[in-house]
Amino acid sequence: MKLVISIDVEEEGLFSGEYARTPLGVSNVAQLQRLEFIPREFGVPLTLLATYHVARDPAAREVLKYWRDRYGAEIGAHLHPWNTPPFIDLPDQEPVRLGKIPLPVLREKLVNLVSAIQKGLGVTPRSFRMGRFDWGPQLESLLPEMGFQVDSSMVPLTQKVGGPDYFLASSDPFWLPEEAAIGTLLEVPVTMAPLCPATARLIYRISSVLPQVWGERLRDWSHFVLAAGIHPVWFPLPSMRLAAHLHRRREGRVLNLFLHSTELAPGGNPEVPTEAAVDKLVSKIRAFLTWLQKTGPVQGVTLSELYEMEGLS
Repeated sequence: MKLVISIDVEEEGLFSGEYARTPLGVSNVAQLQRLEFIPREFGVPLTLLATYHVARDPAAREVLKYWRDRYGAEIGAHLHPWNTPPFIDLPDQEPVRLGKIPLPVLREKLVNLVSAIQKGLGVTPRSFRMGRFDWGPQLESLLPEMGFQVDSSMVPLTQKVGGPDYFLASSDPFWLPEEAAIGTLLEVPVTMAPLCPATARLIYRISSVLPQVWGERLRDWSHFVLAAGIHPVWFPLPSMRLAAHLHRRREGRVLNLFLHSTELAPGGNPEVPTEAAVDKLVSKIRAFLTWLQKTGPVQGVTLSELYEMEGLS
């Protein structure tokens, strides 16, 4: 089994409900040092998905270069359209859904994000995650156009009201377009394991015959009882172990654990308000990786390394 650890490296303030064009700062990026034990002790490289403002900040860039040069981390891209230029006035309040951003504007935002990473970090990003997991069909064509090979924007068994529907997406990597045996873009979903796949499909069928808003609310709520995941802020350690166990038992090939860089700074997320809470989070990650290695062979890879591996096609 392959293990990806993908981290959204981003600005502060996002869990406050504010989506300002000028963010509060990116000082949290230095807290990535709390995770140095992962490559050092477990041999798992990180995939660091940087936002526009991270790529433009000199101190944050030095942190990412350190991880790249010292531990072989991959530097990818993470688009926050609300603070990545160009900006236009839209009737909806930020964060505006992907489908409501005009395609030429979205393309220019991606161009500016890629350019900032190229100029600031000296790499062309190949892996990508959309802010707020707001996947849409526009990205299926735009990302390869920008040189991306891998996307990691889908979270199976979840759907926010008004958001994209990838509820029944596979928990294992698959090619886009989905009807292709080998597509132009590899989707590596965030790992969510259904407790009972048949129940998940039943809930989806029921939600599909309800009025749209009620159906989306049902799908939004149901992941709390239908799924387990390996994401240390969302799930307790027993659920993380259960998700990995179920995925492995169902012959899953890849686990994708994700985190936000802000969750490593006290107060960066309401779930980790104190230094003690961050220490507990880091200890949970260590305990999960220790258990994962003891229970079966696992190989740490980056998102782009996964793209290159034989067998996924």
